[in-house]
Amino acid sequence: MRRTSPDVPERPGSGGARTGPGGVLRVLVVDDEPLVRVGLRVILDAEPDLEVVGEAADGAEVPGAVEATRPDVVLLDVRMPRVDGIAATRAIVARASAPRVLVMTTFENDDHVLDALRAGAHGFLLKRARPEDLAQAVRVVAHGESLLFPDAVRRLATARPARGDALRSSRLTEREGEVLRLMATGRSNQEIARELFLGVETVRTHVGNLLAKLGVRDRTQAVVAAYESGFVLPGT
Repeated sequence: MRRTSPDVPERPGSGGARTGPGGVLRVLVVDDEPLVRVGLRVILDAEPDLEVVGEAADGAEVPGAVEATRPDVVLLDVRMPRVDGIAATRAIVARASAPRVLVMTTFENDDHVLDALRAGAHGFLLKRARPEDLAQAVRVVAHGESLLFPDAVRRLATARPARGDALRSSRLTEREGEVLRLMATGRSNQEIARELFLGVETVRTHVGNLLAKLGVRDRTQAVVAAYESGFVLPGT
């Protein structure tokens, strides 16, 4: 599991966490299974810096729950019977002041995850993750970072037919292409800087430029686009 740092300023209200009193992160839990919601609440509420402020049983309940509880992070099951996590993610990120979205899945090869990332989720987590990894994942996403599993994203993206050469026509510079390929392996800005013998601020500039050229919101979506388009190939 790698986490990756933000590279361009977020739009107002969508950046780092709006922590509550004492720096406590507010979490909304969304899952159609009551026992799962209870288990997640127990795990997260046991952490001194995390608080579950609400629950929802379906994606249809998410907009109202977000409005009522004002969470920093929405922990969201990607598969639900009525309104799934993909549609719920779209509704969340469309808000003027949107919380961060962390989707959960039972299976690593769940293609719904890829759709949720494309819709704007900031990362995903397997439901079988250890309690400490769940808590850390919430912290990582809440503080403006993306939670990526490069191998899993690669497998999901390359299992689908390539979506054309739109990324190849985006006029990335050679250096921006190098940065994107390293992003696709899950490397952080610091790691990219060391590998390319660049300053971290220079890497951030390249990342910001390539995000703008690709028309994507963050590096998660950039990595998905890189694999889906064939710009980055498995094993490269």
